[in-house]
Amino acid sequence: MINFAGLEFIFRFLPIFMIIYWIIPSAYQDALLFVGSLIFYASGAKWFVLLLLGLVFVNYLVGEMVWVPPRRRRKAQQRQMLVIVVVIDVLVLIVFKVLALKVRASLLPLGLSFYIFKMISYQADLYRGYMRRRPSFAQAAAYFTMFPQITQGPIMRFSQGWIEKPTNIRRRTMFVPRVVTLQKAEDGMCFFAIGLGMKVLIADRLGILWNEIAKIGFESISTPLAWLGAVGYSLQLYFDFWGYSLMAGGIGLMLGFRFIQNFIHPYAACGITDFYRRWHATLGSWFRDYVYIPLGGSRRGPLTVIRNLMIVWLLTGFWHGGTANFIIWGLVLGILIVWEKFVVRGLIERIPLIGHLHVIILIPLTWVIFAITDLKELKVYFTRLFPFFGGGVAVNHGDFAKYIGIYWPFFTAAILLCVPVFYNLLVWKRKNPVVILFLLAVFWVSVYFASISAGNPFMYFSF
Repeated sequence: MINFAGLEFIFRFLPIFMIIYWIIPSAYQDALLFVGSLIFYASGAKWFVLLLLGLVFVNYLVGEMVWVPPRRRRKAQQRQMLVIVVVIDVLVLIVFKVLALKVRASLLPLGLSFYIFKMISYQADLYRGYMRRRPSFAQAAAYFTMFPQITQGPIMRFSQGWIEKPTNIRRRTMFVPRVVTLQKAEDGMCFFAIGLGMKVLIADRLGILWNEIAKIGFESISTPLAWLGAVGYSLQLYFDFWGYSLMAGGIGLMLGFRFIQNFIHPYAACGITDFYRRWHATLGSWFRDYVYIPLGGSRRGPLTVIRNLMIVWLLTGFWHGGTANFIIWGLVLGILIVWEKFVVRGLIERIPLIGHLHVIILIPLTWVIFAITDLKELKVYFTRLFPFFGGGVAVNHGDFAKYIGIYWPFFTAAILLCVPVFYNLLVWKRKNPVVILFLLAVFWVSVYFASISAGNPFMYFSF
């Protein structure tokens, strides 16, 4: 049931939960969302739900002491409590990451990286006085655990879901009840269908290619197939995670929340820096607001900026995983972003094509580092990508033609959806009867493929 693309979730949990959610009074919706999210999480994470519950209670109770009303002076005790709760959250994240790395991968609780980051942002925003009122337990608990986001994000801020409205009584505020309209529910279903199609019909199909290449052995593939595999994995990861984000955003709309946009056409970006403003945008903005800016941001000279960027990307690599390839991946991206910011920024501004080439060529190479955890295998793959480091072109020279002949329809669909105009037309015209029929077809074809497959989990489940 934990898998959005699973039939049990689509035809059991989601419709039953939504019917109850829509018919009960709004005053009880947060409590229902909390309870329903725990049931959802426990179905996939089992006993780790106890860890989640413990962190929910700790963060809520400490948050009561961290909260600073607007325009009030922050006290030393509030600062100390903020440090204590953030240290607790970070230590939990580090301990389980290390256990998963050193002992067994299954010891990493599902979605830990995502809900820990939501808890940290909640504490920081309480301390900064961003909330005029202290949230209730039901509101905070529903925010920490809400099932559309707990396993893979997006990393929504509390203020994006629970909106405060000023009153005329001594400048007090109230949290505005969410309103679920037929329009929101319909839009949510459209985004859910689009995301399901991206996951099942594109990402899962391209994933078969990457699995086939791994079975062949990296030392036995030609250079053209190595590049096809790199591009294929890049698109697989993109449509797997973008598909999930659209499904999560669609469910959020059905619950009455605003739509959280996590991907903003990153492959249309002009440069690596721009790419990561658009890719997993909620994670990027989290690191900007809670790490980069507190470190000094861009205010203290080039050396400080370089230091801050490298710290952020080192932490980003560790957030994704503790193995050496993730650390290398983060450091490589940090170096590329520093290169763009301080060396070729003016050139990219004058000749945008250079920035686009950075995205098209360098991003797939960085995803290869991300994908292959064994450094020896990673080295072999790069010798296939760049045969002047070793044999590659002459190895199985007919393999590229074989696999492009099989997978070209999925590459075509993926590349078209990377062009903003094609996806935007689909979204803008979602009220058109032809588009509605198309989305219905996408939904039922996706359901069919999901029913006959093993139920591939979303790739970001492992983070």
